[in-house]
Amino acid sequence: RLKKEAIEPRHKNVELLWVCPVYSLFPMSDKLDVRYTAQLARLELSEAEVTRFQTQLSQVLVYVEKLREVNVDGVEPTAHSSALHNVFREDTPRDWFTSEEALQNAPRQANHLIIVPKVIE
Repeated sequence: RLKKEAIEPRHKNVELLWVCPVYSLFPMSDKLDVRYTAQLARLELSEAEVTRFQTQLSQVLVYVEKLREVNVDGVEPTAHSSALHNVFREDTPRDWFTSEEALQNAPRQANHLIIVPKVIE
């Protein structure tokens, strides 16, 4: 159920209080407008869906407000919840095929290269 009509910006010259995907469209003082968000996503919602989503999204914003109250002074920002480490083996040189061994089964070859049919026109 997509809408094809043009979308008009809801807020002009509004100073946003913090950078967040949800808050990049809506100032902190406004209630999240489900109809406007659906319009941005080009979705048509029934009145029942608007009511249900309005309640759910309002609950999410209340939870986000609670998270803003947490003192994170001295906590280093992280991209992952657990430490990342390289699981690959060391890249060390080792004996492998020689050029002649690699080319011995090639149907066509020239200048130590395998000749293949052209696949892009």
